[in-house]
Amino acid sequence: MKDFNFSSLAPETIIDGLEGAGFQVDSGLLALNSYENRVYQFHDENRQKFVCKFYRPGRWQLQQIQEEHDFSFQLDEHELPIVAPLKRDGVSIFHHQGFHFAVFPCRGGRIFEVDNLEQLEWMGRFVGRIHAVSSQQSFQTRPIISTQESLFDARQVLMDCQMVPLGLQTPFFTILEQAIDIASARYQPTRQIRLHGDCHAGNILWTDAGPHFVDLDDCKTGPAIQDLWMMLSGDRQQQLLQIDTLLSGYEEFFSFDTSELSLIESLRTMRVVHYMAWLARRWQDPAFPRNFPWFNTEKYWEQQILALKEQVATLQEPPLSLMP
Repeated sequence: MKDFNFSSLAPETIIDGLEGAGFQVDSGLLALNSYENRVYQFHDENRQKFVCKFYRPGRWQLQQIQEEHDFSFQLDEHELPIVAPLKRDGVSIFHHQGFHFAVFPCRGGRIFEVDNLEQLEWMGRFVGRIHAVSSQQSFQTRPIISTQESLFDARQVLMDCQMVPLGLQTPFFTILEQAIDIASARYQPTRQIRLHGDCHAGNILWTDAGPHFVDLDDCKTGPAIQDLWMMLSGDRQQQLLQIDTLLSGYEEFFSFDTSELSLIESLRTMRVVHYMAWLARRWQDPAFPRNFPWFNTEKYWEQQILALKEQVATLQEPPLSLMP
């Protein structure tokens, strides 16, 4: 298995792999914005554009990548605008020098406007259609959203990484512990289904025909609200209007359990803590100090203390509820 930081993934390695899989590269490789995997755009001799994704070695098992692809194919078969990987001779996962990779058609679009109510209602219908399909069967190997991984394991990573400045360790880990205690106690999901898992604006592209997703790399099992809450923004009143708009579209295709609204702030806390631990885990990859230079600064950890204090306060507020 190759080094996790992709040190051996040279351009000639990528091109050799692509050509070995039957894709002709007639351009240079344009690196796209991705840190967990390595993603490149290229075009063939017919000027058709493609995107290749080389998976980070050791992150997913082969069966988990295949489940991601199979989920994409199933959604695509139901005419949902998911950019599914391409197949060659019935195969969508290719291998070269220890790397797993996939190739996708290149699909562009505009940024999703999270404050646009018309687009939010459209996204609600889109996610509702996805969940109507995804709920029909279960993942067998993909992860389940859990407080153990996102909170407790993440806390241990942060304790072990020795990146929190000595003078900030006591206030940081004290408020982190409070946030974890409240969020883990309140995260009690009931129905759990297959999810996109990382449904934020950066993974949604908009065209005149509507939205499409470009990445299912974080698909997992969890409560339906996970695919909705990251589209909320602004103050409480704005979020109430936004969730009402989302669900008015969503429930045209799939029923929503309103008790899941109480999970939003726990899920937000899990995302915040997991993100810090993710940066710590990946810090030895040269791409991370280069692209996240603020992570290894005292100012960053001071900001996280303040952010966690605000999150603790929010966790103790009443959850969002639908308008009458």
